[in-house]
Amino acid sequence: MKTKSNDTSDRVPRDRTLSDRVYETVLSMIVEGEIAVGAKLPTEHALSEQLNVSRPILRQALKQLREDGVVVSRQGSGSFVQRRPDEAILNFAPVGSIADIQRTFEFRAAVEGEAAYIAAQRRTDADLLRLKDALTELDRCVSEGALGVDADEAFHVVICAASDNKYFLAARTSMKSNILTGMNLTRNLSLTKPQERLELVQKEHYEIYDAIVAQDSDAARTAMRNHVENARNRVFEGSVF
Repeated sequence: MKTKSNDTSDRVPRDRTLSDRVYETVLSMIVEGEIAVGAKLPTEHALSEQLNVSRPILRQALKQLREDGVVVSRQGSGSFVQRRPDEAILNFAPVGSIADIQRTFEFRAAVEGEAAYIAAQRRTDADLLRLKDALTELDRCVSEGALGVDADEAFHVVICAASDNKYFLAARTSMKSNILTGMNLTRNLSLTKPQERLELVQKEHYEIYDAIVAQDSDAARTAMRNHVENARNRVFEGSVF
């Protein structure tokens, strides 16, 4: 006989499509300055009526915005805008894609972190040459201010291949269009920043490469996860309260 769980944490309706639309609507309001940095968001009741959605759906969207560091909740006071991402995010991200991009980064941190861990153990000299070729091309893109999505993608694909486990490549290939959307966004955003931004991203690539060369699996995993998490966080950089 099945017993009912007393855990109510997962009983909120998970209508991702609707909550994602609400998430992007509120995000746009913040990015466009309709709700200023430091300002309090309207109450859940007022905001759910304004957006014509249920409060559980709104809470899902606000939870994502909190995880992204865009809003912060203060007990007994409500939710406040903590960060205003650059307007460029709305120009470079396809409509309706930002929430999916964030979930893609979560996927990548898990899968590519483990791929880097194993690649550090199994990589061959040929793998290292391919990684170095991708880095050299990325160096050229940084120096010339080019986008570099193809070289960036090649670098990450080589690491999955170097794991000598076809399932890492298969998992990543299944998400390729989502991954490229995220890379296009983050690298376009980097081009709107000073040169140091591109150099910082490239430094993260070299940290992954150096760990794999040294066959330091733990360092390779950490460097890869940090790189992907940093890319995710950089999407929402902007003015902070």
